[in-house]
Amino acid sequence: MIKKKTETSGISLVLFSFFLISLFLETMSTVMAADTSASKIIVDGEEILLPGSSEKNITYLQILQKPNDLDLNLKYAQQQGKIGNYKQTIATLERLNMIYPDNVEIKLYLLSVLVQADSPNKALTIIEDIKTSEDLTPEDVETINQIETTLKERGAPKLWNFYADVSLGGVFNQNVNSVSKTRLQSSADEVIGFNSAKYDKTYSEGLGLTATRSLGETSSLMINTSFTNSDQREETADDFESYGLTLALDTSLGNQSLSPYLMISKTDYQDDADSFSLMQGIGGFFSVGEKNSFSYGYSFSDSKNNRNSSDTTANETNAKGHGVSLGHDYLFNEIISSSTGLGYSISEAKEGTNDFETYDLSFRLNFAFPWAYISVGDALSFNDYKNVDTSINSNLIRSDVTNTFDLMLTKALGDFFPSIDPDKSLFVNFSYEKIISEANIINYDYISDSFAVSLSKSFHLNK
Repeated sequence: MIKKKTETSGISLVLFSFFLISLFLETMSTVMAADTSASKIIVDGEEILLPGSSEKNITYLQILQKPNDLDLNLKYAQQQGKIGNYKQTIATLERLNMIYPDNVEIKLYLLSVLVQADSPNKALTIIEDIKTSEDLTPEDVETINQIETTLKERGAPKLWNFYADVSLGGVFNQNVNSVSKTRLQSSADEVIGFNSAKYDKTYSEGLGLTATRSLGETSSLMINTSFTNSDQREETADDFESYGLTLALDTSLGNQSLSPYLMISKTDYQDDADSFSLMQGIGGFFSVGEKNSFSYGYSFSDSKNNRNSSDTTANETNAKGHGVSLGHDYLFNEIISSSTGLGYSISEAKEGTNDFETYDLSFRLNFAFPWAYISVGDALSFNDYKNVDTSINSNLIRSDVTNTFDLMLTKALGDFFPSIDPDKSLFVNFSYEKIISEANIINYDYISDSFAVSLSKSFHLNK
């Protein structure tokens, strides 16, 4: 699934402060504290006390259990707003606005959050809703008009938005050539030594340029171009430059979110045949309740490799493939979620010894902690080849299973060095991967460990 980027366009702190103070100090008899003290809001004549930092935090699970509890939801909205989680704050207040459509205080609270979250379209919509209220004072009307004028002066949403993504990374592999556990391999029915190097480092730099455009209320188009340079220290197998182009459409049909896509890539290897690939497919998902979502997808791929003087058999692996996938995501609470996936793919190559089927099963736990994002996954892949490869072993058709365990951690560099990354948009990523492969041919019995670290940053070019 290719996700849409969120459109942002900044608003000055001074302007927002004016809005917030005007809304909550001049037009309401409510005080929304900016510090850690408790505050109040009047809803349908009832005084609701919102918590300060000394009170117990409210979890998302409590909200799921009591979605219509006014007191609980207002407290949760304020807590989420204080930590900058405007998505949850807005969702909570929008739900309350539907339950209490005549309450102007909730609408004003929602408007202030939309301004802070820089959502001008939604803010203008709620302004129109507020203007229909009979409970507005002349001061309320004046303040709302000032906010509306300022938002409109900022102009209509851009037709196109442009982004740049840059990354630097390094991978430290403890078995880069998948050397077998016994350091032996089968070759033309004989067992010989497997003496390839095991330890190596690979460094990479990447640049991506993305353009997005909204198409109506529920659809958007994404165009992405990418460039990656890879440099392997000891050997040259991973010395290459790659170029990619992706076209994707995000849309919806009923309760289904759909994303058809087309991907084209070219990889120029330093000491090997150039590789070309085309992939097209469609992914989709739908939600069931507030805790479950299901995904599905289909893809078709066509890969080709040039035959050249350094690799006269490269085009034997030219292949066309088909793949289908099913997935389930479950939200335990606002921090913990899980993903389970099933997959099946088939590859039919120019040379029949490279034909195979793969069955995949994966499970992942995600932890969205305030201090870091951590993801832990484990996957099994069963690979069944279709024909004997006489260049390796004429008595066996290859069959193997691989178990891949991985651990990823993402953290904003600004949490450590505020002067370097004041807006916390430069991310450092750490990952570990362990692959254990078991096969009926000794060549493919191996264990591989790798560690990776990278830095990434995204820029909104026409903000």
